[in-house]
Amino acid sequence: MSISIIGCGIIGATIAYELSQSTDFQIDVYDKQQPAQAATGAALGVMMGIISTKVKGRAWNLRRDSIRRYQTLIPELEEVTGIKISHNSQGIIKLLSSEDDLSQWTQLVTTRTEQEWQLELWNARKILTQLPQIDRQFNGTAAYSPQDLQVDPVALTNALVAAAKLNGVKFHFDRSIESITADNPNSCELLTADDRKITSDRVIVTAGLGATSLLAPHAPIDIQPVLGQAIQIRLSQPLGNPDFQPVIVSEDVNIVPCGGNDYWVGASVEFPIDGAMVADPACLERVKQIAIDICPDLAKGEIIRTWQGLRPRPNHRPAPVIDRVGKNQRVLVATGHYRNGVLLAPATARIIGDMLLN
Repeated sequence: MSISIIGCGIIGATIAYELSQSTDFQIDVYDKQQPAQAATGAALGVMMGIISTKVKGRAWNLRRDSIRRYQTLIPELEEVTGIKISHNSQGIIKLLSSEDDLSQWTQLVTTRTEQEWQLELWNARKILTQLPQIDRQFNGTAAYSPQDLQVDPVALTNALVAAAKLNGVKFHFDRSIESITADNPNSCELLTADDRKITSDRVIVTAGLGATSLLAPHAPIDIQPVLGQAIQIRLSQPLGNPDFQPVIVSEDVNIVPCGGNDYWVGASVEFPIDGAMVADPACLERVKQIAIDICPDLAKGEIIRTWQGLRPRPNHRPAPVIDRVGKNQRVLVATGHYRNGVLLAPATARIIGDMLLN
């Protein structure tokens, strides 16, 4: 079966790699730019799976299945490609606010134990002992998830591409797909920007914000851009204990150790205003100030980089969109992962694989 994948962010690259392990598929991947340039390139790679409050249904199953696969996927890719994938396996700690219901978090710990996952509740004394970088006035509670992780999304995507190439996948970068025709009951036809026609048995659209226009003739899937801004701060020494550097989350702001004395801080959540998508400096300043309130030593650091990106968020339906579309069901879509593209990529690839085989 010939497969054409449109888009080579983390979703498209993961699908390509996972499908490439089957001899049933001949796979081509198309992207109008180089891999991991859009939402993936701007992501922080924080995977809030076990620490999520989801406990059942599709949302939990996607998180659970992806975290399980990541336990084997990263070492597998490193061994196959020789590429070192920067990642943090020291977990995620979420500082709880006074508005959080501790009884619900206590129940979540019990549920995760029953599901054979680890989740802990820490009191203020343990938090300040384990994480001396936290503001000494902190007097709350935190949830600690040692099995959640963070990964460099660009390094991961590049490793997935390299591994898929070794399995015979062909990548066509800087080639834009302008339209998909699926009227033929036996195949689909892609039209490139240079008027080249490509025939394929199945098409998988993972193009994020570009999915709306590509899928318009087949299904009304509306993907909205949500902007996020982040910063990279460099300190003279690591925060707290250099041997224990988990991701710290508070008020939806992430403090992400990214090697040496550097930390990523982000990200804002900014919706279009009157149809315009413009980054608001005040939103980035708020993110930075929340991070400094959590870890005051961040104020001593140097901001060496700021960046922004657009996340694809589905309108009027839950994220992500993983489905067959069109009269002949030969076009598949895997898009609209919003803030969880890196986390949900392996589970998305598994679902797409099941759709193709069944």
